[in-house]
Amino acid sequence: MAVSQVGFYGHVRQYFNIKEEIDANIESVLLSGKYVRGPMLAAFEEQAAEYFGSKYAIGVGNGTDAIWLTLMALGIGEGDEVITHPNTFFATAEAIWIVGATAVFVDCDPKTKCIDPNLIEAAVTDKTKAIIPVHLYGQCADMPAIAKVAERHGLAVIEDNAQGIDGAGDTFKQGEFSDAVCTSYIIQKNLGCFGDGGMVFTDREDLNETIRKLGNHGSAARDHHSPGFNSRLDDIQAGVLSAKMKHITAWTDQRIAIARLYDAGLAGCRHIDLPYAKPGYRHVYHLYVVETKNPAKRDALLSFLKENGIDAKTHYSIAIHRQEGFPWGKSYRIVGEVANAEKNAASCVSLPMFPELLPEEIQYVIDKVREWDAAQG
Repeated sequence: MAVSQVGFYGHVRQYFNIKEEIDANIESVLLSGKYVRGPMLAAFEEQAAEYFGSKYAIGVGNGTDAIWLTLMALGIGEGDEVITHPNTFFATAEAIWIVGATAVFVDCDPKTKCIDPNLIEAAVTDKTKAIIPVHLYGQCADMPAIAKVAERHGLAVIEDNAQGIDGAGDTFKQGEFSDAVCTSYIIQKNLGCFGDGGMVFTDREDLNETIRKLGNHGSAARDHHSPGFNSRLDDIQAGVLSAKMKHITAWTDQRIAIARLYDAGLAGCRHIDLPYAKPGYRHVYHLYVVETKNPAKRDALLSFLKENGIDAKTHYSIAIHRQEGFPWGKSYRIVGEVANAEKNAASCVSLPMFPELLPEEIQYVIDKVREWDAAQG
């Protein structure tokens, strides 16, 4: 089959592959008449907690809510500081701002692009209350090293695994070295619903109780203990996720297999760097991100691919602290240089990556990237 177009997402293909399972769950919810905080959500929370290996799984409206509700439940707010890194999606820092805290940025590791644990300690002050490492592109941050810093200074740790579901470290699993793990279920994610959705995983009973109340108008049942918010994962989305979760490990394995094909096919390119997979880690390749060695050539590569029918994208093309929407007074500060993060933002190109990619589509992407690379001299 001749290929001239390659999309970035495989949502529709994925739906047709497991259509009967998804449709059955949606019909079950519709016939139950219980669409919010109903039995499908309860069943999915139990399924998700068992899969993840946590005591509690709390369905919320989206991944951003998952982070800021967790920050609130930890008592973090005005006058506090939270350490993270700036070469990630805006929502990580946005959640810190929503609770009134200050985002403190340190640089990323030049290879993994996740937060560099060696730089965190220098950013700690008496105002620091938490660290939010992001499992960027699907690779886990160095959680044991981060946890050591947190323990020395009495800091909470919240893992942002919106891109890292089904990922793991070489000797650890997600949640093992943190107070909570926050994820997004928006359709673009490795495990995505048909709209917005999110979840908090935790072993802490106090966080479980508080986050549930905060996301339900401050109420555990009918009694409102405090002001809260409306952030709930609805039952139809829970049904979609429940059907998909049965396949997540197989889908991850397929993503890894595609990444290996990209690695082999793009080996030897002179003008791009390929993604680094840390030995022993389960990198789930939410995104397969190459970087142009010369950041000035990133847009040229992106344009070339699009001109040839390949829907490549950039994640994330402007570091958070350089975006117009972020400089809210004194709500952020930068510790040291963030040159690695800024280079990552300026040079990144995400190639199509989803489990349903066809072999000929993968080869077409490889051929076009190599064609561009050869033309650079």
